[in-house]
Formats: sequence, C-alpha cells, structure tokens
Amino acid sequence: MKATVKGQVTVPRAIRERTGILPHTDVEFIVRGQDVILRKIPGGRRGAALISQMRGRAGAGLSTDEIMKLTRK
Repeated sequence: MKATVKGQVTVPRAIRERTGILPHTDVEFIVRGQDVILRKIPGGRRGAALISQMRGRAGAGLSTDEIMKLTRK
C-alpha cells in the first residue's frame, strides 16, 4: 500500500469491519519510534453526531415505518 501525494492511505475494508471503523469515526495516530499506530478513539463522538443529525426530524404523525426509514439511512 502506498500513501498518496497528500499523505492519505485507505484502511482496508476487512480491518475497518473488524475494528468498527465507520464513516465519521474518530481515530488518532500514535507514533512509537518508527512505527505509526492508527487507533479508534474509545467512546468516539459518532453516536452523538448521529443523534444530533436526527434530532427534530421525526414529528408527530409519522408512522413507525416512516421513522424506521429515517433512522436507517
């Protein structure tokens, strides 16, 4: 795997799935000598961001199916 000219790399899907790294997951880089460790930040803010995004979207009069559709984007 090579870094792009911007220094970006793609975390392979198998690793993302195994570690639970989803879009907007907070991560950090830890440098130990010549090694760099990518670590998912425990208790990241992904859940809080999702709740914030959904807040105020479901109003009175929505059916259960409509509410489920909103939460399953």
